[in-house]
Amino acid sequence: MKHYDLIVIGSGMSGMTVANKCASKGLKVAVTDELPYGGTCALRGCDPKKIIIGATEVRDFAQRLAGKGIDTVPEVNWKDVMAFKQEFVDAMPGKIEKGYKHNDIDTYHGAARFISNDSVEIKSQVLKGDKIVIATGARPRKLTFEGGNYALTSTDFLNLKELPKSMIFIGGGYIAFEFAHIARRCGAEVTIIHRGTRPLENFDKDIVQHLSEATQKLGIRLVLETNVTGIKKGTKGFTVVGEKNGSEVEFTAAAVFNSAGRVPHINDLDLKAGSVASNKRGIEVNEFLQSTANPNVYAAGDAADSNGLPLTPVAVYEGHIIASNIIKGNSRKAKYPPMPSVVFTLPPMASVGLTEENAKKTGMNVKVNSKAVPEWFNAKRLNTEEYAFKTIIDTESGTLVGAHLIGPGVEETINFFSLAIYKSIPVQDLKKMIYAYPTMGSDITSML
Repeated sequence: MKHYDLIVIGSGMSGMTVANKCASKGLKVAVTDELPYGGTCALRGCDPKKIIIGATEVRDFAQRLAGKGIDTVPEVNWKDVMAFKQEFVDAMPGKIEKGYKHNDIDTYHGAARFISNDSVEIKSQVLKGDKIVIATGARPRKLTFEGGNYALTSTDFLNLKELPKSMIFIGGGYIAFEFAHIARRCGAEVTIIHRGTRPLENFDKDIVQHLSEATQKLGIRLVLETNVTGIKKGTKGFTVVGEKNGSEVEFTAAAVFNSAGRVPHINDLDLKAGSVASNKRGIEVNEFLQSTANPNVYAAGDAADSNGLPLTPVAVYEGHIIASNIIKGNSRKAKYPPMPSVVFTLPPMASVGLTEENAKKTGMNVKVNSKAVPEWFNAKRLNTEEYAFKTIIDTESGTLVGAHLIGPGVEETINFFSLAIYKSIPVQDLKKMIYAYPTMGSDITSML
């Protein structure tokens, strides 16, 4: 048995943050992961996805300016894009492990499971830790209907050697929309099937409507209020069977992807042996991100049932909270700043703060500015029809409490609004600022 001040299970961004920060303060730290070091974002999510999107951005921009100075619209070479993406992915695990070792952190490769309140087993090695951090992230939600095993995952999509000619995404969340936009711009026929009345339920409904319309204009089939009941494998592909308005419906494609959400990846940890309480949202934690049942254990990121959104920057934030509490004792509570979220479609959609619906539910008196603005200069110079905003202002304090955008550059503009909400900058002060022009940020004053 080896003894450590801290054992970190998971090598993604939250686990990495905890491990390196604690090691820098002299704690003896071990980290383990059953998968290559780096976590979902670096290896199987945000980063590789954004690299692939880069190629489709070029094609989209050229299509919009075709005949307006651009003569040739480039095709996306899938194999070359994937090879470029893989350069980043392949370099990451070794780079991360080298960093751990540089900080005198012991590295293990294997799944961990609890064998007591303060000990875990990795393969045949037993480690004892004064503190244990669970940062195992999330995994795709299992499809329990017949043939659910035929559906590929987001990880599979990001590693496709060839792009299927047609595909179906089950679920109407951000993964489905982002990958559907990529695939369609690369020439595939794409269908999204969602059981709800509207997709992307956590985003502002009016802005989502703009994205839904843009998605359909792109040629993606968006099927709502349809419950998938099975997948059948055929000689030339797959048939997805569903129920819509009491009738059976079928959809066929060369490949089917499970984009029905993600769940905490904690079921294999044998939490009961470690006296760690959990629910379907993750490890049950208090305001210090400490297990409510076992004070030796903390949890961060997608593995924790915290108040944070399942986003990489939030996982990093929670990693810093936990590291501080391990080093200094529980002195730092998780008080989340505004958490901007982006759907990296083309056009991208971004959101931060309260939606109009949630703001009104609180009883807050709000002023709502909402408008589609394809006639604004920034939309016209980029020749795009999709540019809209909704800003929500607390009339009592005169400050912004929510912003929801769709259009070019909104993945950057949303950060201005996040700062404004975080620091409670009066809207009148935001309007008095001088912004560089012509930039996307210069539209902020007109959105208020």
